[in-house]
Amino acid sequence: MLHEYRDEISVLKQENAHFAKIFERHNELDQKAKDADEGRLHLSDVEREQIKKEKLLLKDEALHMIMEYKKANQ
Repeated sequence: MLHEYRDEISVLKQENAHFAKIFERHNELDQKAKDADEGRLHLSDVEREQIKKEKLLLKDEALHMIMEYKKANQ
């Protein structure tokens, strides 16, 4: 997620517990989606859609936090 901000993500994960939690939750959901795609986990279409929506919300929140961090540290 957001690989182009790798340095900022590394710092934020260490300095901001909320950011770390968002990042961890996104990764958990991403793994669930991969497991479902590869047949290791059965999810309904509704569950898959919920995972996609939650991942997108988390990514948006993380990106907002990254942009705020970058702005404050220019």
